[in-house]
Amino acid sequence: MKSVISAIVLTALVAAAALPACGATDQIRHISPDLQKAVAATDYAAVRIKPFPFASEAWTFRKFTFAETLKKLQELGVAAVEAFPGQALAAEFPGARFDENMTGEQIAFVQKALQAAGVTLYGYGVCDIGKTEASMRKVFDFARKMGIRILVCEPADDDFTLLEKLVREYDIKIAIHNHPAPAKYNLPETVFGHVDGRDPRIGSCADSGHWMRGLNDPREAFRLLAGRILDVHLKDRSGFGTAKGVDDVAWGSGRGFIRDLLAELTLQDYDGYLTMEYENESEAGDPLPAFRKSLAYVRSVTYYDGYAQILRRGGAGYEKYGWNHYGPGYFECDPKTGVLKGQGGMGLLWYGKKVRDFVFECDFKCSTPTTNSGIFLRVPEVPVSDDYIYHSIEIQIDDASTGIHHTGAAYDIEAPKVLASLPTGEWNHLRIEFRGMRLKVDLNGRSVLDWQARPGGKVRDLAPEGYIGLQNHDSQSPPFFRNVYLREL
Repeated sequence: MKSVISAIVLTALVAAAALPACGATDQIRHISPDLQKAVAATDYAAVRIKPFPFASEAWTFRKFTFAETLKKLQELGVAAVEAFPGQALAAEFPGARFDENMTGEQIAFVQKALQAAGVTLYGYGVCDIGKTEASMRKVFDFARKMGIRILVCEPADDDFTLLEKLVREYDIKIAIHNHPAPAKYNLPETVFGHVDGRDPRIGSCADSGHWMRGLNDPREAFRLLAGRILDVHLKDRSGFGTAKGVDDVAWGSGRGFIRDLLAELTLQDYDGYLTMEYENESEAGDPLPAFRKSLAYVRSVTYYDGYAQILRRGGAGYEKYGWNHYGPGYFECDPKTGVLKGQGGMGLLWYGKKVRDFVFECDFKCSTPTTNSGIFLRVPEVPVSDDYIYHSIEIQIDDASTGIHHTGAAYDIEAPKVLASLPTGEWNHLRIEFRGMRLKVDLNGRSVLDWQARPGGKVRDLAPEGYIGLQNHDSQSPPFFRNVYLREL
């Protein structure tokens, strides 16, 4: 791994040496040819963007006190903040600053103000943690006292042994920030070289705007740091470099590939905040218009807006939390990818919440041409026998069968209008909308079922609400599922 990192760094340094002056805005420095090709080959436009929670770096409101910042976030409906050291605290404490030296009275004031505004203090940075254990512990102790989960910093010491010890002891993350040159971590590969192979609580605070200042393609930086991004300072800028007139702009209105970055974070299943850090000095006195425009843009391109991701990643990776299994066999869940693989005899993995009207979406893949599976809708009661198959609709997955037993059918009742499955081994996207008794099924963007649901075949009756379940059938031709989302209507 170290030889690969060295090769990446060497390639990057050669490319950097060939760059024009910092004011140029059209030449982008690439980390490596392979990474450049990989990003160029990615169809970001086809990615269904997942929802991310919004936050603000308090630096966006640097012209205001921390207390005023909380009120502005409450006005925006943004429920999380990353504080920065040195911000004026509040009118009630003239001369006081937000940092690890606050008094007990000031800390109590901050905690009360956060609660009143409904804002979570999730991060702190960019902070100086020093080089000694005593200096680092002072910041970690402050973070623990404040409930801060991520410390954003640029460690001066190259030896992260002590940092690893502290993140394990405190269970608080360290996210390495990338201020532009001459800052130590200005190159994405420098950050990667320091976090690769470390405790997973040590990673990157990916600042896309600062990478643009250094003529880096932020998409390549995000891709290089896949799996190690713990925090994101998302920025859009009117151009690359630092030429006069190039500045921060609202998300989606500049050249910062914001939609591509959201798609890349979706592909990585990043589970942190999208943090607005707006550094346009001409608008520092009133960043709210740009903030609102940014939020609106992200929502406009978020495919899964309003959905819950019901197969999620926890502290130990993806897990079937909230799901239960009935019958023979089981589903394996890959903790790294979140892919479910059916195994054993015919059983049902069902989500433990009854729903009435809903949209359910997922990707599925067949391992062989004879893969047999399905998605059960509105299972009326907790499955304790095979009786549920007579009281719920199954949307079939079986390319080897025909008619009312083919993929997309309401099994044993209604055949799909068209055949829309992709070849064996390719991922299919399935969208199911059940509203009242109107059932719509889209497969790979094509309508395969639009039907007034009714009993028929093996199904004796239908309930107005129930559980959703994924069927495992056998181990010889298992189905695979991923990206499981639910939106209640």
